[in-house]
Amino acid sequence: MKKIVLASTSPFRRALLEKFNISFTCDKPDIDESALKDETPEQLVARLSLEKAQACANNHSDALIIGSDQVAVHQDRILGKPHTIDNAVAQLTSFSGQAVTFLTGLTVLDTESGEAKTIVEPFQVFFKTLSKESIDQYVNAEMPLNCAGSFKSEGLGICLFEKLSGDDPNSLIGLPMIKLYELLNHFDIDVLAHQ
Repeated sequence: MKKIVLASTSPFRRALLEKFNISFTCDKPDIDESALKDETPEQLVARLSLEKAQACANNHSDALIIGSDQVAVHQDRILGKPHTIDNAVAQLTSFSGQAVTFLTGLTVLDTESGEAKTIVEPFQVFFKTLSKESIDQYVNAEMPLNCAGSFKSEGLGICLFEKLSGDDPNSLIGLPMIKLYELLNHFDIDVLAHQ
C-alpha cells in the first residue's frame, strides 16, 4: 500500500482518519489561507485543500496526500475563526434561529503520478433560537475560539443545534469520510481490504 499522509495537524482530522484503521502520518502544510479576490467559498476550500496536499507532496515520494479545508458560510459571508470570546459570542448570536453551511474541500493527491482529485462537501447546521445566557455558557465551557463557526459539533456544540443536514456528519468535523473512502478507492486503496 502507498504511504498515506494527512496534510494537517488537526487532532480532529487525525482522529477521524484513525477510524479507517490504516497506517498514515501527518505533515503540516505551510500555506497562505487567504481568499482570493472574487473567490467563492466553494472555490476557496477546493483550492486550499489542493494547495495543502501540494505543500506536503515534496516531503513524501510515492504517497497519497490528503488535504482538507473548511469554511462556514452564513448569509453569503465566509466566517473565520473567532479568536476572541466577544467574537465567538457575536457569531453565535447572529446564528440564532438560522442555518449555517459548512463547506469542506477534500483532495487526494498521488505524488508519483501527480494526479489529484478534489471534491467539495456541503453540510448544513440549523441553530436553535439561542438565549444570550446559553451562548455565554457554551462559549465559557468549550472556548471554541479556533473553530470556524464558534462551536465544536463533536462536543457541547451539539446542544446549540435544532437539526443537521448533509450526507456525512464527519464533514462537519473537517474530514468527509464517505467521500474520502471513495477517493482512496479511486487510487486503488481499499480500506476494508487492508484490515
